[in-house]
Amino acid sequence: MADEMVRLAQRFINTTYGNGATLGISKLDENGQTGWTVMYALTRALQYEMGITALSDSFGPTTLGTIASKYGKLDETTIPSANFCRIIQSALYCKGYDGGEIDGTYNSRVKAAVEKLNANMGVGATYPGSSLWPKVVKGLFNMDAYVTVSNGSDAIRSIQQWLNGRYILRKDFYIIPCDGHHSRDVAKSMLFAIQYELGMADGVANGVFGPGTQSGLKSHTVSVGTTGVWARLFTAAMILNKRSVPFGDFTATVQAGVESFQSFVKLPVTGTGNFSTWASLLVSYGDQSRPGTACDGVTMITPPRAQALKDAGYKYIGRYLFNPSTTSLPEKQIQPGELATIKEYGLRCFPIFQTWSRSADYFSYNQGTSDAFKAIEWAEFHGFKPGSIIYFAVDYDAMDGEVSQYIIPHFRGVMRTIGENSSYGVGVYGPRNVCQRVADAGYSATSFVSDMSSGFSGNLGYPMPTNWAFDQIATITVGSGSGAIEIDKNIASGRDTGQGDFNAGGYAEGLDVDLDKDAYRNAMLADVKSYLDSIGVPETGGDGWTDDDWATLGGISTTKAFDLVLSADWLFTSLARQLKLRKALIQAPVLWELRKMNPFDFAADEAVKNGFDDDCSTGWGQIFAWVTIDARNYCMQQGIINGTPLTSSDIPVVWENLHEDPTYNIRSVAYLTVYNAHQIGAPRPSLTTSQAQTQALLARYNGTGPDAEKYGRELIGLYNVLENYNQLSRNN
Repeated sequence: MADEMVRLAQRFINTTYGNGATLGISKLDENGQTGWTVMYALTRALQYEMGITALSDSFGPTTLGTIASKYGKLDETTIPSANFCRIIQSALYCKGYDGGEIDGTYNSRVKAAVEKLNANMGVGATYPGSSLWPKVVKGLFNMDAYVTVSNGSDAIRSIQQWLNGRYILRKDFYIIPCDGHHSRDVAKSMLFAIQYELGMADGVANGVFGPGTQSGLKSHTVSVGTTGVWARLFTAAMILNKRSVPFGDFTATVQAGVESFQSFVKLPVTGTGNFSTWASLLVSYGDQSRPGTACDGVTMITPPRAQALKDAGYKYIGRYLFNPSTTSLPEKQIQPGELATIKEYGLRCFPIFQTWSRSADYFSYNQGTSDAFKAIEWAEFHGFKPGSIIYFAVDYDAMDGEVSQYIIPHFRGVMRTIGENSSYGVGVYGPRNVCQRVADAGYSATSFVSDMSSGFSGNLGYPMPTNWAFDQIATITVGSGSGAIEIDKNIASGRDTGQGDFNAGGYAEGLDVDLDKDAYRNAMLADVKSYLDSIGVPETGGDGWTDDDWATLGGISTTKAFDLVLSADWLFTSLARQLKLRKALIQAPVLWELRKMNPFDFAADEAVKNGFDDDCSTGWGQIFAWVTIDARNYCMQQGIINGTPLTSSDIPVVWENLHEDPTYNIRSVAYLTVYNAHQIGAPRPSLTTSQAQTQALLARYNGTGPDAEKYGRELIGLYNVLENYNQLSRNN
């Protein structure tokens, strides 16, 4: 919501510091809404008024040090100018405090606002009165909140205030938010607090869980009856890990909470705050010396290595289904005979799928769909049995906004594809926040947590995911000689025990591959256009429509239809490989129907949208919802896909999916192709389906009778053009 005083603050900046190009202050939108852009402008203005020449968005050491050296503190006796005061007043309004009339006067309203700010920060006892001390000013010029926001926890806020009040005079401790939410800054402030209480001097304490901190904590076990600062720090750490205990003394209630936490993270249940418990509360990887029974790695499990792992107490081994690189980490992918070795030595394996997955732009609904198809294929190839959980990797420090925008849709595609096309389960491998959010969305059964990356923002300030199966905590070497192997040590929760027996494995020979677009796209398009021209389908128009009419009414050219089909080549390939048939059998009707869309099709769609009709052929493959329901139900009955049988009451939802979602539409074309074979009494389509049967299947796509027979004759030629280039790609 817009705030009139924030708008006046924005106008003050624009009016007073209008030479923004010189000062690096961008002209602000006078919209009454605060944000980082406004705070950066105020920071630069403050620096300018203090005589700092190299202005910056950052309220860093120079800005902080200049306030301390020039003024000591800011109040009515030290503020050097009216504009300086207006900047302070503007910042107060941007934080939600009454800064007066932005009139350059440090008046009673400003003083009251500062006192309230200090109290909300928890530093009122340290900084009594209405003066602004340097670290408080730094906290004023950012977007941190000092009141509980967005369903935050009052218990967490009280911890934040306590930390600020107790440690603000330490050199490297700065005001942290008091918003009721755990965060990276809060997690680091806890480590600073522990280091200060261990007696570390300023400059030595660094907020890192290093050897000195670990050594000190080993002599600070807390238990029932412990009071004072160590009890407060421990209960704070419990609360920050979403454990419902009171903040303060170590009581019997706290002991019960500790026992529950220790059981959850698979520590020995002692009910005391020993080192291992401190470690699990303070840093994602916890006590790295604790034994693990699971591991993962990029090295082949040979008999000597299997024996070494078994001797070291390991039971579960994570291995990669696929390695997209032909040169890097040659043993990353499960090797021939490796799973037999794992079985022979009484070990169990859980599969991991990863291609790139190291930046936000990798992730999308379509990429998730593609990855899931590949994972199914590779899991079957290696022989993983139904029920195996495949862990899909998110191998980078995803910000929370990226999880919403990219990763959740990605896993929606993964879950939908795994659920519909296999008997495998979906797991997620990544930082804590990613794992929990994917689980909360309903897109994973279990989590493999990359807790070794303790600096990830997705690990700092987040508790262990509720459905964790494996917790990755340290890289170590096990065994010696030929049995030596480097692994990532994992703690196992028991939610997933992997697989100890494997099928003989699948095959991939002769299956279609993605089209080599660089080599064949142009020639393939030329041949498609030439063939369609030969049967009376020009580049545009046709069916009695002039080229101009066609373009005006939304017609699709041959080239556009072709490029749309190529844009989904990954999906056609995936479906063809999954169903073990030729992808041209799916491509041909989709390309044809895209090219042949006409105004009557668009009108029919509008009639359904507006409630004048219940169903019509729609989407890329121009399929009816009732036909899709029949085809999907048949494939469910045959065990080809999974799902709940559909009825006529599902027509509206199925039609909307067909109309809005090309992936759903193309999948349905593939399932209809299988169903059509049943309808004409032919064998299920395969890699060796004859030309005559292929033509009959293509004809059945358009129904029965003379028109359908003509459809089959026209599409078999298109099929042959597409199959020619698909075969060239297969043979490369």
